[in-house]
Amino acid sequence: MIDLLSVEDLSFSWGENEVLKGINFTIQPGEIVAILGVNGAGKSTLIKCLNRIIKMDSGSVEVFSKDLQSLNLIELSKLMSYVPQSVRTSFGIDVFEVVLLGRRPHISWRVSSRDQKIVSETLQFLSLEEFAFRRFDQLSGGERQRVIIAKAIAQDANLILMDEPTSDLDLKNQIGTMKRIAEMISQSQNKSALIAIHDINIAAKFADRILLMHDGKIVSNGTPSEVLTSKNIATVFGVTCQIIPVIERKADAHSY
Repeated sequence: MIDLLSVEDLSFSWGENEVLKGINFTIQPGEIVAILGVNGAGKSTLIKCLNRIIKMDSGSVEVFSKDLQSLNLIELSKLMSYVPQSVRTSFGIDVFEVVLLGRRPHISWRVSSRDQKIVSETLQFLSLEEFAFRRFDQLSGGERQRVIIAKAIAQDANLILMDEPTSDLDLKNQIGTMKRIAEMISQSQNKSALIAIHDINIAAKFADRILLMHDGKIVSNGTPSEVLTSKNIATVFGVTCQIIPVIERKADAHSY
């Protein structure tokens, strides 16, 4: 099976500060991969390097064997969508129009009925129908975050990059949104998600695989039960914990 994403020896520095140090991993179609680590471990920087928001210093990244650096913006946008850690833009337009912006890579001269249908279905999928014709700039922070997630899903890219997508959401919407993302990935043959996240329980519940980062490196890469050990958590997070296996969607799901 061809890798959806392949990252080899990716490195990045802010001046003298080496933030990412020889990052290597792959993602297969149909996987949800979570990135865990303390603040400053390099999670957000890695996401931004993959999305070309910042330029990596060295290494190579391929999406479906296509070199990331060779893609133009439209090609990149068809392959990757992005949910930022926080929403700073205050769009003065309706939620429907904000989500429709996600269709921009697919629109040539005009918005088609298919584009509108995809937006409507995405809003329904994320239980956002009631917000469709409310102004985006009149929503709460959590509501805005859900709309931006809808925009990324409507973009219909192969890889959705998410940087702390549930940080502004209440517990119910955190779980509901992650369930929808997991459902979307499981029902597709050629989509995956890479999610930088702080919540270990959510990562354990929904991720197929976890990249555990520490000091700019991936120190463990595997299933939740392989990565989230007492030893690893003590080393990376500096805390002791009790691991309680639970029966969940995935056979190796745990609570922490």
